[in-house]
Amino acid sequence: MKQLLTIILLLIALNAIAQQSDVGNWLIYFGNKQINKKWNWWHEGQYRSYNLLDDEEQLLIRTGIGYNLTENNNNLLMGYAFMQSYPYIAGTNTKNNTTEHRLYQQFITRQQFGKVFLQHRYRLEERFLPNNNFRFRFRYFLGLNIPFNKPALVKNAVYLSAYNEIFLHLNSPVFDRDRIYGAIGFGLTNQMRLETGFMYQVLENGNRPQLQFALFNTLPIRKK
Repeated sequence: MKQLLTIILLLIALNAIAQQSDVGNWLIYFGNKQINKKWNWWHEGQYRSYNLLDDEEQLLIRTGIGYNLTENNNNLLMGYAFMQSYPYIAGTNTKNNTTEHRLYQQFITRQQFGKVFLQHRYRLEERFLPNNNFRFRFRYFLGLNIPFNKPALVKNAVYLSAYNEIFLHLNSPVFDRDRIYGAIGFGLTNQMRLETGFMYQVLENGNRPQLQFALFNTLPIRKK
């Protein structure tokens, strides 16, 4: 209960920061459902705002089907993503409305060193952009989770979460962005956890700080 109270107080403090600054905010749902020992269904939704909630920046929906090369690890996945963006026209308060479709392929491998859980994700994206533009992009994600009071990310676990993800185009300009993230998480159940933290994006043309609130759901499709 004390750990949950700490999470709630942190959420309140981060909300206050967002209301008093230009910090953006992402609300995210991550779902990873095991179909059986080999196959899984990935699905996620992200609402991204320029401020706390009411100045929409992007809506992203992503899904995919994965296959475990080894039990619960070394996952190959192929999928599709849809993104609706609302960028501001430079120097105005007017927004554009743009749509992007993506196909993607990725490989995830996980490692454990004591209570340190590492994840490596290698993702290739084929991006179908407005005005018939097409781009390839490569992404490398290195994430870690460290539980404080439990041996793993289970019910009532309080844990540290951090990641770095770099985005590279396969044509010029090569560098797209880099995301640096740190958060505190709490295990609501053995299959669901809540995470809240701060992400700093290093962009090709400027930087962007933002809050991030994420719900992770790994409830299997079928009970064992």
